[in-house]
Parts: sequence; C-alpha cells; structure tokens
Amino acid sequence: MTVHDLNQLLLVCSLVLLIAVAAVRISSRSGLPSLLVYLAIGVLMGQDGIGGIHFDNAELTQVIGYAALVVILAEGGLGTKWKEIKPALPAASALALGGVAVSVGVTAAAAHYLVGLEWRQALIIGAVVSSTDAAAVFSVLRRIPLPARVTGTLEAESGFNDAPVVILVVSFSTAGPVEHWYVLLGEIALELAIGAAIGLAVGLLGAWGLRHVALPASGLYPIAVVAIAVTAYAAGALAHGSGFLAVYLAAMVMGNARLPHWPATRGFAEGLGWIAQIGMFVLLGLLVTPHELYDDIWPALVIGLVLTMVARPLSVVLCLVPFRVPWPEQALMSWAGLRGAVPIILATIPMVNGVDASRRIFNIVFVLVVVYTLVQGPTLPWLARTLRLGDGSEASDLGIESAPLERLRGHLLSVAIPDGSKMHGVEVSELRLPAGAAVTLVVRDEESFVPLPSTVLRRGDELLVVATDPVRDAAERRLRAVGQGGKLAGWLGTGGGDSGRR
Repeated sequence: MTVHDLNQLLLVCSLVLLIAVAAVRISSRSGLPSLLVYLAIGVLMGQDGIGGIHFDNAELTQVIGYAALVVILAEGGLGTKWKEIKPALPAASALALGGVAVSVGVTAAAAHYLVGLEWRQALIIGAVVSSTDAAAVFSVLRRIPLPARVTGTLEAESGFNDAPVVILVVSFSTAGPVEHWYVLLGEIALELAIGAAIGLAVGLLGAWGLRHVALPASGLYPIAVVAIAVTAYAAGALAHGSGFLAVYLAAMVMGNARLPHWPATRGFAEGLGWIAQIGMFVLLGLLVTPHELYDDIWPALVIGLVLTMVARPLSVVLCLVPFRVPWPEQALMSWAGLRGAVPIILATIPMVNGVDASRRIFNIVFVLVVVYTLVQGPTLPWLARTLRLGDGSEASDLGIESAPLERLRGHLLSVAIPDGSKMHGVEVSELRLPAGAAVTLVVRDEESFVPLPSTVLRRGDELLVVATDPVRDAAERRLRAVGQGGKLAGWLGTGGGDSGRR
C-alpha cells in the first residue's frame, strides 16, 4: 500500500465516521437503533450500492465483529449499575440459559417445518437468532425511563446470553454429528463458570489497582480501564471459558467501583463503543449482497414472526414464573428481545466452517434482524407507555469525579448536581459529611465561591469536595445518599448513615 492509497483510505474512513455520527441524530429522533443506519451505510458502499466495493471475507468480518463486540460489552458493563442489576440477576440468568433453550427449540422447529430447512440448518438459525444484542438493547433501553427491574433484567440477559449461543452455533456448525444435549449443557455451564470467575477476578484486581495507584496523567485512566476489560476477555477465552461474559463482568465491577476520573473514563468508553458499532455494522453491511436477499425475505419473515410472537414470549413466561414478575413487565420483556449485530456476526460462523447453505442462513438472519429491529425498536416507548411502565419517579444520580492526591493522601471529589437530584435546597451543613471531608468550592452560573455552612445548594451547581483517604468512600456514599433522599437521608432509610459524621 502506497502513501497515496493510505491517504485515500483515511479519507474514506473519516467520511464514513462523519456520516455515521450525523446519522445518530436521525436514529435518536426516530427511536430506531443506530445499527440500521450503519448497516445501510455499509450496503450503500457495497457491490450493489453506489460505492461498488466487493467484499466477501466472512472470516475477517467474524474476527473484527468479535473484537467490536468485546468493546461494546465493555462499554455496556461500565454503564451498568449494580444496584439495578443485582435484584435482576436470577431472572436474567434464567432467561440467558433456559430462555435460549426454549427459543432455539421453537425457532428451529419453525425453520424446519414451515420453511423446509434441514435440521442442522434450522438449529443453526434457531441458535443464531436466540441471542439478544447488547448494543441494540443498551442503545434503546437507556433512552426509555423503565423500572429498574426491567432494565436490569434485559441488560444482564443481553450480556449473559452470548456465551451459550456461541457454544451452540459452533457445535451445530461443526462437521459430523451434533453432540448429545447433556454434553452441550455441561460445556456451557463450565465455560460460563470459568468466564464469570475470571471476569470478577480481573475486575476486582483492576479496580483495586486503579484506586490505589496514581497514574501520572488523567488520560491514562480510561485507557487502563479498557485494557483491563479486554484482558478479561483474552484471559477467559484462553482458559476455554466465556470471554464475552468475562469482559462484561469485569467492566461492570470497575464501573461500580467509583474509579478516579470516572466521567472522563465513561466518555472515552462510550466513544470507543460508538466506533466499534459503526465499524462492525458497516462491515456487515458490506458483506451482504442485496440482490441475493429477495428469495430469502419470506423465510426470514416467517421465522422472525415465530421468534418474536411465540418463541420469545414463551421463553419469558416459562423462565420468569418462579420470580412472580407482573404481566405488564413480562409483555415488555417479550417485545424488547432486540436482535442486532450479534446474530449477524454469529451467522458468519457456519460460512467460515463451510456448512451447506450457509450463505442462505446469513441472508435469512440479515433480513430478519433488519425487519424486526425496524418494527420493535420504535414501538418500545409506545408499548412502555401503554403498559404504564414509565418510571420517572427516581431521583437523578449525582455525577461524581474523583482525582487522587497521592502525596497529600487525599482526594478531590468533583460533584455535579443534576436537575432531578434531591440535593437541591439542601444547606452545606445539612450534608453531614464525615470528619475529614468538606465542601471547599461551589461553581454556580459560571462563578465560583467558597460556601458557608448555610449556603443552599441548587440544581446545576458543581461542588469541589476534599476528603482524606480514610473517609473518601464514606463521603461519596453520603453525597449520593443525599442526592437520592434529601437532607433526611439516613434517617429515612436511604443509605449513608450517621456513623463517623460531625
């Protein structure tokens, strides 16, 4: 490749990124998951589009797709709140395991009896489309004010169910007879256990290290967090465990550990996640050949209809029976089983392994994902309102950024008070911070001043809190408690009790 070729490549890539970023505005206003816009860009650049680019390397697409998925899962894990996901873990685990089994069986039966596919091909399609997509779920659900249990269950499910689905797709795509079902169950359980153990261990060690080692530049913290998350994936995969589960859990642990320079780290991870989504979806759009899709539109619609209206609701109902989830929430979870890039990436596995009719499998999955994402994504807010599941009562969480002062053995906490915070109207003295912590500066309307104990805090204020090492965590817990419960936090059962306060 010459320098001129490199310059042209950089120009094309930069233009694609600019177009994709501008397209985010369209997707956010319409409620469509952004994946559809990026897929369309890839299709337009492909051999049947205006770009005329011929690309058919399924193996390269699979490798890049896996790498992008690692980044997307890491970004999703960093944004997952433990307090929301903890109560939902049993239900999410049931959906990620039992729900996948029900969905694979029902969808494969429909593909065999209604569409006429051979059983191996039907099982591959059933497994491929049984994974809900993390990128699609994160991008849509976080814009809808749903109850924490619903959001936590769906986000955790999308992070957990990739592992069993990958094992099933690889097993069904391997030449020779498919292993006995109990062997597959044992393999899935073992890989999940290994991935979970490695992910939690790497996340805890990484969070401990970042909190106790002051890096020379704040810009190194986001890089270190992402590197640790990717390390979890690599370690899990090399140990023959679920790397996808490992990276999600490691990122979730670090995301809830109150790391230094957290807002900058979160913004960096979101940027990487967007780049990964754009690159992955554009590449998948390039891989598809539109003129080959016509014969597979009807089979995709039939299989997708069974998946959406029968397999997904049945799996939700059966798996959530022990948890007594209300029917409105079950209905929303049934409709919110969004598919996205993950099924399309998994559809490249039979192509790489040379399975008969693998190209047709890819085309069916592609059409199914596009059509039903186009239907489900925009209608989720309407369904949530219809079922009266909108939840706008919770107070907004504070944005707290921590910068360690290693030589002074202290921390600077930068606290932003959002519009919905109950810290609005609270006096500085009523914060009742622990001894060793104090509000030293308030920024209001672009002007800063040193507050008095009687200074009343307002929404939109930014506070600078200095805390010594021993009380740093207690000070942050107290600030968040007041943000959620107001000046009576602690006495009314909201966290951050009075122990250690002045």
